[in-house]
Amino acid sequence: MTNQYEENHERSLKDPEGFWGKAAEDCFWYKKWDKVLDDSNKPFYRWFTGGVTNTCYNALDFHVERGRGERIAMIYDSPVTNTIRKYTYKELRDTTARFAGVLKDQGVVKGDRVIIYMPMIPEAAIAMLACARIGAIHSVVFGGFAAKELATRINDAKPKVMVSASCGIEGKKVIPYKPLLDKAIEFSDAKPEKCIIFQRPMETASMIAGRDIDWKTAEAKAQPADCVPLAATDPLYILYTSGTTGQPKGVVRDNGGHMVALKWSMKAIYDTDENDVWWAASDVGWVVGHSYIVYAPLLKGCTTILFEGKPVGTPDAGVFWRVISEHKVKCMFTAPTAYRAIKREDPKGALIKNYDISPFKILFLAGERSDPDTIQWSENNLKVPVIDHWWQTETGWAIAANCMGLHHFPVKYGSPTKAVPGWDVQVLDTDCNPMKPGEIGALVVKLPLPPGTLQTLWQRDDRYVESYLSEFPGYYKTADAGFIDEEGYVYVMARTDDIINVAGHRLSTGAMEEVLADHPDVAECAVLGVEDKLKGQVPVGFLVLNVGVTRPNEEIIAEVVQAVRDRIGPVAAFKKALVVKRLPKTRSGKILRGTIQKIADNKEWNMPATIDDPATLSEMKEALMTIGYAKNPS
Repeated sequence: MTNQYEENHERSLKDPEGFWGKAAEDCFWYKKWDKVLDDSNKPFYRWFTGGVTNTCYNALDFHVERGRGERIAMIYDSPVTNTIRKYTYKELRDTTARFAGVLKDQGVVKGDRVIIYMPMIPEAAIAMLACARIGAIHSVVFGGFAAKELATRINDAKPKVMVSASCGIEGKKVIPYKPLLDKAIEFSDAKPEKCIIFQRPMETASMIAGRDIDWKTAEAKAQPADCVPLAATDPLYILYTSGTTGQPKGVVRDNGGHMVALKWSMKAIYDTDENDVWWAASDVGWVVGHSYIVYAPLLKGCTTILFEGKPVGTPDAGVFWRVISEHKVKCMFTAPTAYRAIKREDPKGALIKNYDISPFKILFLAGERSDPDTIQWSENNLKVPVIDHWWQTETGWAIAANCMGLHHFPVKYGSPTKAVPGWDVQVLDTDCNPMKPGEIGALVVKLPLPPGTLQTLWQRDDRYVESYLSEFPGYYKTADAGFIDEEGYVYVMARTDDIINVAGHRLSTGAMEEVLADHPDVAECAVLGVEDKLKGQVPVGFLVLNVGVTRPNEEIIAEVVQAVRDRIGPVAAFKKALVVKRLPKTRSGKILRGTIQKIADNKEWNMPATIDDPATLSEMKEALMTIGYAKNPS
């Protein structure tokens, strides 16, 4: 007997036009589409050609006009400023319309680019929605990004206007943004005409006469702007992939397909309905923030939480439970790193007992591999399903997931479950031949990609094809390696370049990380392949221990080495591991594996623009030197 997931998935692949056409009927259109899927210019597939809509209208005005204006649309919860502010759908619509008027007053029209360089405050979401309202293409750059990295994005997007704030807050530290913004514009060849600055009370930015505009002053004078009808295929935003150097990759998302896919996903994947309280604990500078802090929950009519804080230290490892309890959160989505940080500080989950989290029903994890130990710790302590799912900046929403609104499959640890409806996920070898169930290869998606995914790279169609479509003709290259088992469960083992070759054996560092993470004293870990003259590459493990562990490091290392030998075998050649205080990560919580590997192999490397704390790389180099790597002192 088939279930709702299987029916949806089968129809989405056999009849994508019928499947997505039905989903699109749940949205407002000024003019209905002529064609659901336009394949006249392969591989540049387009969705809902001929359709006319507006994403901001669907996210805000649509709900107000249905009589739901007094429902809470967004809750701003900021433990770093001790602030909680709630916006109804009507208030958020009116505030957005007025800021759209501010943009119009500065000459911003349909098709102009606006770069938003903001901390996690409501004004960041308002600026995004205001751009969508008038057809401007927004490009959000993570607040606090280095000036040179911001400059490369300015040069690529060529914005008419920049929108920023006087500062952000990292823990207890105030980070002035305006000096970074000024320096980035100085570095740039493309100079924005105006900069709109939101002054926060903890830092007043100095303003440049003739160029800089005070947000509140301009807002007081502006007239609200109406929504502009846009083609479904018009760009909504550009989002630059994190960690790029040199020429960045600007992922382009459209209006129509993006709106349809994201609204559909809220119920189908996340089992979240209108009126439910939803929390994606991420940042608007990343794809999760675009898709699941701002657009998807508002399109669905949910209450979305915008959180300015950290999982630990603001003020403690119980802040997530406080937010869930206080705002009656039904579903939460965050990165496994956040829960590993909580687990390290509070290994027994004692702080959970201080809060009533009974409204909480499901935890979703994504952004990196969800190790079984973190999932099991969360299951045991929260007593709710913990759902790993897999997607990317480029895809905009989940490729594989346990679709909780369709059918709850049994969890298999290490797997994000099955391909989501719309996604034809396959495993190929380097010659584009299909792999058998259980065999590791390149995870790819057969074209066309479903709606909501990247349309191209900003003004670089050639690079889009070269980066994603050329290696496996007819498929989108995810650059992830893994396998699909006999039951259709997808296993994402590592980035393609994290499959290491040990004496001719292709091994997944992700599988080794699972073993290390199972050790009761290990809070988080990473395994990397480093160069070896005899075997080509050998794996090296890095362990961060739970707070309060007093056993000798040597004992723990010996135990994890033996565990890898027992569970994967001597073929893994896993003999070396290090205990470190912390792992170098991006601000979004991803471990900087590539940079660590270059340091170990004495190769040239650059300080990543997205790094959370540069000191962690110095600590890592010193640790590697103790076991014979990173010998080059330069």
